[in-house]
Amino acid sequence: MKKISVIVPCYNEEETVNLFYQEINKTINSLNNYKFELIFVNDGSSDNTYNIIKSLANEDKNVKYINFSKNFGKEAAMYAGLELSSGDLVTIMDADLQDPPSLLPQMIDYINNEGYDCVATKSTSRNGYSFLRKTFTRWFYKIIAKISKTQMVEGARDYRLMTRQMVDAIIKMKEYNRYSKGLFSFVGFNTKWIEFENQERVAGTTKWNFWKLFSYALDGIVGFSTAPLIISSIIGVIFCLISFIMIIFIIVKTLVFGDETSGWPSLTCIIFFVSGIQLFCLGIMGQYLSKTYLEVKHRPIYIIKDTNIKIKDE
Repeated sequence: MKKISVIVPCYNEEETVNLFYQEINKTINSLNNYKFELIFVNDGSSDNTYNIIKSLANEDKNVKYINFSKNFGKEAAMYAGLELSSGDLVTIMDADLQDPPSLLPQMIDYINNEGYDCVATKSTSRNGYSFLRKTFTRWFYKIIAKISKTQMVEGARDYRLMTRQMVDAIIKMKEYNRYSKGLFSFVGFNTKWIEFENQERVAGTTKWNFWKLFSYALDGIVGFSTAPLIISSIIGVIFCLISFIMIIFIIVKTLVFGDETSGWPSLTCIIFFVSGIQLFCLGIMGQYLSKTYLEVKHRPIYIIKDTNIKIKDE
């Protein structure tokens, strides 16, 4: 009997955990030929999420939990689940039921009968998203598609079913600054994409505000492209050439027509503009430097406070 691990990152999801558990059990009961383990990762929730998960684990031996010492973020929660999972197939789902468990049988079929290593999902609509978030998301995928060699699929979700071989490949990449959508694509393997209508949260509110999404997008760009550094270098060269040409022009003009004191407003505008470009380029380099700084510290991606999973090192 093959085993399927279902990883469920949770951060303040006390309203959705039981609803998710009921829904995933409907799918589990329809798949009699598989064993399941449900791995709930409590990412430092400040509500009653952990107690609900622990209660489920006491009632159901297939429910496992990982309780972080603090909030490390969804990326860390997904990595912890992947690292401690034991299934032959592994999937990641959100507790808010935006990832329909009903797709799981179809995903299993693609892996077993068509030879895929991964079945990933992408939403065809963005129901429930604000106009700003829709616009920002659309532009992010357009930019990342042009500047990164790693394929980024628009509308891609973290919800996917993977073989153990692919999961092991992802686990080997222990980078601190993680952008899983890029890592899933980076490791390769034969991936089947299936589409579905974006589902709204079954309860509760989203934990992703604009600035968190913006920061997450920067992680994706910095982690999978050096194009911004190249662009800043090109801008620097262009402005050096412009400055050199302007110096020659000013010298010639002064020799021919004499020195004038007019033009201070335009000079001030030019100084502010060039200074802005310089700060912009320094900001880009600062982003890469900060990521490097965090990587070389070799801090753990997550810290477990409590779990009912037997850890191999122990």
